Amino acid sequence: MIELTKRLVETWGPSGFEHRIRDLIREEVADLADETWIDGLGNLICRVGAGGKKVLIAAHMDEIGLMANYQEPESGYLRFANLGGLRNDSLNGNRVLFEDGTVGVIAVHNGGGKALSDFYIDVQADSGENATPVGQPAGFMREMQVRGRRVIAKSLDDRIGCVVAIETMRRLERQTPNDLYFAFTVQEEVGLRGAKTAAQGVHPDIGIAIDVTGSGDQIRGRKMQVKLGGGAAIKVHDPGLIVPLAIKNWMVERCEADGIPYQLELLMGGTTDASAIQMADAGVPSGCISIPTRYLHTTSETVDIDDVQACIDLLTGLLANDIAM
Repeated sequence: MIELTKRLVETWGPSGFEHRIRDLIREEVADLADETWIDGLGNLICRVGAGGKKVLIAAHMDEIGLMANYQEPESGYLRFANLGGLRNDSLNGNRVLFEDGTVGVIAVHNGGGKALSDFYIDVQADSGENATPVGQPAGFMREMQVRGRRVIAKSLDDRIGCVVAIETMRRLERQTPNDLYFAFTVQEEVGLRGAKTAAQGVHPDIGIAIDVTGSGDQIRGRKMQVKLGGGAAIKVHDPGLIVPLAIKNWMVERCEADGIPYQLELLMGGTTDASAIQMADAGVPSGCISIPTRYLHTTSETVDIDDVQACIDLLTGLLANDIAM
């Protein structure tokens, strides 16, 4: 699991430019699915099994990033637009990697840092000329680190959800009484776009998102029941999704039957692919299995390996058994 996580989190793939991470995941799941394809928006969809309930499992493979959109005429510094929810308080000094291989450093004008317009990217070569033109997308650069049972990395949102989906596929060994569609979705960070087209293409009976969530165990942080090391987080509510009671109970009962540690998630800000899936067709009962994460949308997102394993155990248990709903 650790090696797979490292490969995924360190692979370049900001929203709208997921081709590299998609190729890596497609190679990883080639022998784990009965059928794979890429839809018109770029989602990688993997079918496992046939018959029974049709379940769409969505984990988004894009990461937050940025795009250079203007070059200062005198300095050559690049201004940029966000691809997803950048945190201005964590930008200064970060390195970014452009698609053409150029490495840039984000800096801020003295006294600035409150607005995105205060920041710029230094991509000057030794000649003083810019090494990359405007219009280039970029993702953040940071190697993954392991500290005991904790993994620290960029883009755990939501590459760790992709890990949960892949490891579940591995454990199922293409054996399930259900009709499963694992969707590695695009452009979640800019509006849940991939989940919308995946759901419209699959027409599922049930939707499950696999994503990260915040933790309530940080000093002076937003209070919530979820904590690192507390097990899989079963979503009850977020601003984009009220989980149907039958879906929540299905997940809780599976945890209790299999002895899987779990906690209930009530998120005050943000949402997941499940929010988009629930609106497909005439409506799809949808829920979310969440991985507790500290320092979201920074280059040092942090998860607990035992929580990740609990999420794999829960998803595997749900999908390996008949679904009575």
